[in-house]
Amino acid sequence: MQQTQDDRTDQPYNPDESSPFAPQTPQDVEAMLSAIGTDSVEELFDVPEAVAFRGSFDIEAKSEYEVRSEIEDLLGRNADRTEFLGRGHYDHYVPSVVDYLSLRSEFLTSYTQYQPETSQGFLQALFEFQSMIAELTGLGVANCSMYDAATALGEAALLAARVRETSGSRVLVPETVRSERRSVVENYADGAELTTETYPLNGGNTDLDALSELIDEDVVMVYAESPTARGAIEEQLSAVAALAEDHEAAFCLGSDPVALALLKEPAALGADIVIGDASVLGLPTSHGMGLGLFAVKEAYLRQVPGRLVGISETDDGQRAYTLTLQTREQHIRKERATSNICTNQAWVALRTAIHIASLGASGLAELAEQCVINASEAAARLDAVDGVSAPVDDRHHFREFVARTDRPATEVVSELADRGFLVHEVGEFEIQVCVTETNSDEMDKLVAAVREVVA
Repeated sequence: MQQTQDDRTDQPYNPDESSPFAPQTPQDVEAMLSAIGTDSVEELFDVPEAVAFRGSFDIEAKSEYEVRSEIEDLLGRNADRTEFLGRGHYDHYVPSVVDYLSLRSEFLTSYTQYQPETSQGFLQALFEFQSMIAELTGLGVANCSMYDAATALGEAALLAARVRETSGSRVLVPETVRSERRSVVENYADGAELTTETYPLNGGNTDLDALSELIDEDVVMVYAESPTARGAIEEQLSAVAALAEDHEAAFCLGSDPVALALLKEPAALGADIVIGDASVLGLPTSHGMGLGLFAVKEAYLRQVPGRLVGISETDDGQRAYTLTLQTREQHIRKERATSNICTNQAWVALRTAIHIASLGASGLAELAEQCVINASEAAARLDAVDGVSAPVDDRHHFREFVARTDRPATEVVSELADRGFLVHEVGEFEIQVCVTETNSDEMDKLVAAVREVVA
């Protein structure tokens, strides 16, 4: 309704009458309530008295400057630590072009990115992301992102159960799989009446003999990782894929875009599904937020969870991008839905795509090569320290590796933190160290600190 000069909210804010963040005047509200036959706004909500709050929050109002100053002071109390942490969260330098482009209003304010109505520009960006993942994996289909690697793994297990030609209920994962991934896939599996079991590793790679004993016709999917959670490059993926194929199980490989730029493409190794965390590019280390990648061979096209962006044409022959497939029951008949995922990480996928594009094929490969070199050199330097043996696994490593210490790992990790360095404790006498281009300059100081701690 049109406001007059008399009823506009130009009077001092009264918290009992209106909100400073809503444009409606008391007269507006009264008119709307009258139109729907309701006496008060409260009648529109059913809030149990047990949880209803009738009082005041008593939060002191402060200016933006005061709030910023207080937050900066609070954050300034954090201890200054250099992270050598990894295990799924990796810090690679993010070029400024990623922020510059992804923070443009066309991307930040475009309509919800999982709806068909999203802008052509965003659809094209997601199509480019899919194309990059498809090229890196060698598989025919990649969706336009998942929540994170853990949910991607859970969805892979459900997909495998759907496409398997014979009955089965077991999913095999390596014993070193990260706890958050195992927890999520177990939750997914439980709802689908599947069970999750682990198989052992030997020397940092899959124990093929043990896996051969565990796998049978009741297995719907075998999951392997390269690099592994301990940073080792898995050297027996083709053999694992062959075992899975022999028992009509799907083979799922976990990796990430940087590693895939250097390692043999999963499709050539026999992978049916590739999952992982693509946020290793485009985001700084978040220790929580991720970006799941999900790629499959073309035969599984209509079983892919999430959404697929495709290319079509307008009536006048112009290229047009569109959400070609959607698998949530909100968009299709419930009985045909293959996933209950409600959204995705579209904006993060945009950042990852920009980062990959800015590096180019050669730049991405060079970054991957540096991840191997950094890990090798860091392990050699720590191995030269009395009381340390590195790497524990006699394999090639990518970004990170496990080192054995004579002193208990708990003490080593704690004392390194006191000296300003953070590493993982992964065993009673084992620590894990991750080196990328953002912390490699601090290796001299880390080695010196380790020498002091283990002496």
